[in-house]
Amino acid sequence: MKKYLNRLDVFSIVVGGIIGWGSFMLPGTKFLKEAGVINTAIGLILGALCIIVIERNYEVMMSNQNEEGGEFAFTYNNLGKKHGFIVGWFLTLAYFTMIPLNATAFPLVIKKLVGGVLEFGYLYNVAGYNVYIGEILAASIIILIFAYFNIRGLKESTRIQNIIIVILISMVFLVFIGMIFKGEREAFVQTYIKEYSFDIKAIAMVFAITPFAFIGFDAIPQLSNEYKFSAKKASIVAVTGLIIGTLIYNILNIITALAYTPEQAVLLEWATGSAVLGTLGKVAFFMLIMALCGAVWSGINGFMICSSKLLGSVARYKMLPDKMGKVNRSGVYKNAILFLTSISLIAPWFGREVIIWIVDMSSLGAAVAYLYVSYIAYRKTEKKSGKVFSILGVMISILFILLLLLPMSPAGLGKESMISLLIWSVMGIIFYFNIK
Repeated sequence: MKKYLNRLDVFSIVVGGIIGWGSFMLPGTKFLKEAGVINTAIGLILGALCIIVIERNYEVMMSNQNEEGGEFAFTYNNLGKKHGFIVGWFLTLAYFTMIPLNATAFPLVIKKLVGGVLEFGYLYNVAGYNVYIGEILAASIIILIFAYFNIRGLKESTRIQNIIIVILISMVFLVFIGMIFKGEREAFVQTYIKEYSFDIKAIAMVFAITPFAFIGFDAIPQLSNEYKFSAKKASIVAVTGLIIGTLIYNILNIITALAYTPEQAVLLEWATGSAVLGTLGKVAFFMLIMALCGAVWSGINGFMICSSKLLGSVARYKMLPDKMGKVNRSGVYKNAILFLTSISLIAPWFGREVIIWIVDMSSLGAAVAYLYVSYIAYRKTEKKSGKVFSILGVMISILFILLLLLPMSPAGLGKESMISLLIWSVMGIIFYFNIK
């Protein structure tokens, strides 16, 4: 098959996975009230550095195998069927739950722009979240649009991804420049610089969301048969995407801080949007909405690409029906995309709160994949520096897992997410023995 993807294409998929709905909401709901500006920046940068360490182990993986499936195939080929299944089972969940998560965010974007026009056809309330027919239709339409483009081929879907990411990055930077000139700079300096105090707990609370915030950097191994460059260059693209993603998270936090104190921001439904609208006006607010749409759409598209690649690989290893591993004329796993689309269309009926429980739990799946890749990289690499990065990768992965599972952790999974994790694990055990 012809290899379509260049470095810009892969970069766009990585950034699309990292920057989503949460990056625009977290400044008001979490970052400013818990850590301010500087401690948030420290937490995010430390998290990004840890992921870059893990990424070095991904470079070892990409140098030692050239097939789709990424972490799943790497684990299967080096540790056997059982461990391969564990990685595939949890990584699949981590990837494809991001599709309905971003899709159900799209009605919320529309709400920020034009109010509650989609809040018609009230059905029921799930965990405090009202479910409306209008919002389900909006989420379903956006899923179907990206499913259509993905079935048409990777070249088509990545072209759209590139446009979306250019809009996202450029709009965020333009709004940031406007806020630097017109924002409350004196109040910002007084509140977030002069009154700053180093707080290890606040930094830990931000650092702990790293597995969720930066999931998407590991999309590259799923595309190994599609790009035209070496594993080393692919690793550089991943690190560049992580740096840009970290920068955008911090910029959005500073944009919000240039208008509000933490006490003011936490009272607002969308503090970042209110900051831009109140300071720069409707044009800049529309630019921010365009960036937010780009974040949501790129997340749906990017994770649909990666999820279908992963499912196709799992099917080729006889752990899913053979139909899932068949490619169409465009070289894509059409049946895998149709399966992902079907599941994603069901999810909005459960309400966004339930989806968030599952996504929170699926962050553990990404950390498990990091652990396996780092461990196998230790066995594969012969360089002393490579061994050091592998050991660090194992330790960081275990830290991420503990942060998610320990009850006293600032990022510990809630009761609902723990129940979801237990159910998914039991389902995995049953499924494994069935295919065995």
